[in-house]
Amino acid sequence: MFPAKQDLTICFAHAAYQMQARFDLRKTGIRNFQVWNYDDFQKRVGEADVVVVSGMWKNDLIPSASKLKFIQSISSGMDQYSREQLAAKNVRLASAAGVNARAVAEHAIALILAVARRLPEARDNQHKKFWRGMIGDLTQREDELGAKTMLVVGMGRIGSHLAMLGKAFGMKVIGIRQDPGKGTNGADSIHAMGDLVKLVPQADIVALTCALTPETTGLMSAAAFAAMKPSAMFVNVARGKVADEAALIATMKAGKIAAAALDVTAEEPLPEASPLWTMPNVFVTPHTAGETRAYEDNVIDILIENLERLWKGDQVLRNQVL
Repeated sequence: MFPAKQDLTICFAHAAYQMQARFDLRKTGIRNFQVWNYDDFQKRVGEADVVVVSGMWKNDLIPSASKLKFIQSISSGMDQYSREQLAAKNVRLASAAGVNARAVAEHAIALILAVARRLPEARDNQHKKFWRGMIGDLTQREDELGAKTMLVVGMGRIGSHLAMLGKAFGMKVIGIRQDPGKGTNGADSIHAMGDLVKLVPQADIVALTCALTPETTGLMSAAAFAAMKPSAMFVNVARGKVADEAALIATMKAGKIAAAALDVTAEEPLPEASPLWTMPNVFVTPHTAGETRAYEDNVIDILIENLERLWKGDQVLRNQVL
């Protein structure tokens, strides 16, 4: 049985997000506490009926979490949770899918604009107090997005919002998704994941926005990179392992495509030895696409909705995983 409201204790576990402070503003009267590091989480997880957590979760905690009935993930990614072990303990699980879809899509457009308008270079020149002159070489000059074609790989919440933003800039948008039958979601056309290599040559921008699954791991393969236009840009705001990073590095070293803008990498933090750090045609942000000042409140909206469903005995949760 799921505990009644007056008997419930929630543990918020995150190293940075102000989950408890934002939750307390809702004045729910529900007992709660926040832990800021794994050691404290490990010590106190046994007190919680509900855990609100993301990267701090480890499945080794399950034996100690004797009261645990529900995990509300703070993140959309769910790789860290063992569905089998949680199901064996009758622990329900829900993701935060969609909580930062707008932020990630806007970050993708920001990356695209930054590269097209050569903003990283401009910032570097500012630090050097260097006023760059006009450029005669058309291939090296700032560019505009209108009339370009963007291929969006993954047409869920993030991809559909990115498609809308792309259309606002006058771009043609080709969408790829697991099930094209679910609709275009704002793209001009929609295709299956298996069509990626065939569609890549049409794109001026290839943007990854899909979830990391066994099917999408390495989806942006060496063959896909080889099929891109030499003038094209690669953008990844999905997960690093959706792309073959070795193939990306080889492609960039060979100058086979014009630029790459990455918010995610195969290993995070990006290792100091990675050549991606210093390539002049690569722009890296540290997995911050999903960051937004509204993040905590958006997660708490999902949490409260799911608590209400659990109290009612509903079998289906918002963003249910288990």
